[in-house]
Amino acid sequence: MGHPDKVADHLADTVLDRVLAADPKARVACEVLVSGRRVILAGEVSASPLPTRGDLRRLVRETIAAVGYDSWESGFDPRRARLHFYLRRQSPDIARAVDGDGEIGAGDQGMMIGYATRQTPELMPLPLVLSHRLVARQAAARVQGLVPGLRPDAKAQVTVAYEGRRPLQVEALVLSTQHTPAWNESQGDLAQAVATHILKPALGEWWHEGIVVHVNPGGPFCLGGPAADTGLTGRKIIVDTYGGWAPHGGGSFSGKDATKVDRSASYMARHVAKNVVAAGLAAECEVHLSYAIGVAAPTSVSVDCSGTEAVPEERIEALVREVFPLTPGGIINDLGLRRPIFAPASYHGHFGRTPGEAGEGTFSWESTHRAAELAAACGLPAPTP
Repeated sequence: MGHPDKVADHLADTVLDRVLAADPKARVACEVLVSGRRVILAGEVSASPLPTRGDLRRLVRETIAAVGYDSWESGFDPRRARLHFYLRRQSPDIARAVDGDGEIGAGDQGMMIGYATRQTPELMPLPLVLSHRLVARQAAARVQGLVPGLRPDAKAQVTVAYEGRRPLQVEALVLSTQHTPAWNESQGDLAQAVATHILKPALGEWWHEGIVVHVNPGGPFCLGGPAADTGLTGRKIIVDTYGGWAPHGGGSFSGKDATKVDRSASYMARHVAKNVVAAGLAAECEVHLSYAIGVAAPTSVSVDCSGTEAVPEERIEALVREVFPLTPGGIINDLGLRRPIFAPASYHGHFGRTPGEAGEGTFSWESTHRAAELAAACGLPAPTP
């Protein structure tokens, strides 16, 4: 959550949530740049009422402080940062295309991809699940003081050995974590503390003593955050989704309201894929959706189960079209995407989360409530909850 790119994503989604709380039908496309001592918000906001500059200033400073930055030495000082706002209303051409004749049209063209796999209880690829656990544990260890002197900036990487598509064991871990100068001369002690309080608890049953561990492999990591590295919205779309295990359509999520199918259709594609796998129709499922700006119906719907399907893919695809609402308006209503629920998704992944984890219905796209219907339609046993 303290990586500069994720700070930018979190700011964008926090602004989105603040606008949606006042106007659920607002149109928002907010981009954020954090660098040095500056924060720049740019993009389009059409809402009633519009947030004031004073509201935005307070929101930005409070959000960065909540991440854990409190001084230039820590990587950013939200109290003294210079804030710049370049927000305007949505283009009338785009607004007209989206509003259509009563049915919401797609806010842009593009393709969106959803994925699910039986590798983990979360129905996500194991390396990504473990990576998210590591950075979430780093944040918890920092806040709880389990490893004194940790700072917010951090990132993780996990190498897993496979036999076919089945994970066998974790082979290597990389965790880079920012810290105070007190650890500069004792990186070995820091690595031991990180292993005890972060690595082993995060990996749980996947931990073993043969893992190759790299903690701060570049040496001391004292200066971090926006003071050391510029952050920008949309640069972490792979860790936001499936860690490269599935393809990516290219559109980022954070700062965008749900009329932007980059976000809403990606959420629905994940919802579809997860329910297909949870229903036992396949052990692995990749769903592709594509849209044209201003058009409600998707221009394509396809399903690829990589040979793991229990029923023909053509049957699964037909069920997807029949059971799931795939127009932008249908997706928004079905998943409840007009609510201010997006900021918690901006770090530690948008997928593989527990439904309601950050408040009732927050991660509605992670629900598998349609799995029983899909299984019954294919004559399969009801899935275990």
